[in-house]
Amino acid sequence: MADEIFPIITTPDLPRALRFYRDMLGAEPEYQFPEEGDPVYVALRIGDSEVGVTQDDAAEAGAGGQRVALWVYVGDCDATVEELRAGGATVTEEPAEQPWGERVARVQDFDGNEVIVGQKAAG
Repeated sequence: MADEIFPIITTPDLPRALRFYRDMLGAEPEYQFPEEGDPVYVALRIGDSEVGVTQDDAAEAGAGGQRVALWVYVGDCDATVEELRAGGATVTEEPAEQPWGERVARVQDFDGNEVIVGQKAAG
């Protein structure tokens, strides 16, 4: 069902996080959103792995909020969300088109961890 999976780290200070992952660990930036100006999301490649880092000003260290989510790419976001719902997963955000062209939904696994279900943009 899933084609690809990678973690997304949430940080209140994206430049600081990039200094760690990019400058200290040697990760290579592959994508940023938005493409121009200060990014709010950066995809990094480390060897054969990918990690996303996203800015969220409310993600203060020690605040008890979730700091890591998993992103799963699938062929059909809507169908996958319906299968997950039928299996008992909690859907927290219904599938919707995003400004960057992908279709995205959010669900929780059985332990309450966020799993973002994405369908790559056509083309």
